Amino acid sequence: MATTNTDAYDLKSVDFEGLINEDVMQEIFEIDPIDIPYQDMAGSDSSSNQYRSWVKRSLAAPDLTNARVDGADAGAAVALTEARVGNHHQISDKVVKVSNRARLVDTIGYEDRLVEELMVKQKELKRDMEAILVSNQASVEGTDQVAGKLAGCGAMFETNIVNGTAGGFDAGIYSAPTPGAAAALAEASIRDAAEMAYNEGGNVSILMSTPKMCRGISEYLFTSSARVATMMSERGTATEGKYGKLGVTAIGAVNTFVSDFDTLQIVPNRIQQVYDNGGTDCVNVYLFDPEFWSVGFLQGIETEELARTGLAANRQMSVDFTNCALQEKSSAVIMGVDPALAVTA
Repeated sequence: MATTNTDAYDLKSVDFEGLINEDVMQEIFEIDPIDIPYQDMAGSDSSSNQYRSWVKRSLAAPDLTNARVDGADAGAAVALTEARVGNHHQISDKVVKVSNRARLVDTIGYEDRLVEELMVKQKELKRDMEAILVSNQASVEGTDQVAGKLAGCGAMFETNIVNGTAGGFDAGIYSAPTPGAAAALAEASIRDAAEMAYNEGGNVSILMSTPKMCRGISEYLFTSSARVATMMSERGTATEGKYGKLGVTAIGAVNTFVSDFDTLQIVPNRIQQVYDNGGTDCVNVYLFDPEFWSVGFLQGIETEELARTGLAANRQMSVDFTNCALQEKSSAVIMGVDPALAVTA
């Protein structure tokens, strides 16, 4: 019903854009994940060259015939089994260009657009790094025409691989692996991978994969096939929660899996990406011994001021980093896992 008095609709309708002030919350909300579990697990180290190398050594197999006659001459020496391997560095960057006016106007949620964009781009750069580090990417030697690339974790496994074939290391390059046919993850595969790493001397403590895959493992461990966990609830003294008193806590998730050899903490990585495997989106399931993995930095994340191009400020944020599997036999990987399929025994 139309009214004869001046109402809010009349004020809103006045040309141009009305007479009512905007009511905008002075905050910008984002929810994209920025946690980087692989980098947090592996830690960091400094590099002094665009190619980071290290030496791996293996002990000889136990010799059951090791018996000598008293007083006999020394036999032939056996050389140590050593190998020098390495990974190329990769430069990743983000560029920010903000006009003078964009920095001066009164904006929502922040004071300076340049500062805001630099903060956001740093988060994006760390996400890029995490996704690259846990990928199957092969390494590439950089030239004046070709960007160097580091080998991701998937490409650095040569020994303990379930459902896949190593690309291998040759002449300074890790080639991309070949995952086996897409398949459901099996509990037996996890136990096999843990046993492989244990036999080589590793002590895996982290099982890392995508959130969907970690959820699949947790759900499987509650099934009758797994015979591992039982859905339960705990009753105790009521505690005060956000919406009142809490009296019963339902326990319906498993975040630790004890194998025959090691205790594995199940760590979901929200940045780890799926990859195409014969037309099926697949993931890797990593079993890490954190002691033997690190991220090397020739240059940490730094921001450089670029030459101005008229009425704008230009910045380039970059990082020069690589992935180091100091002894890949310490860990294991299960490849070609279809996270859409239920985990099996």
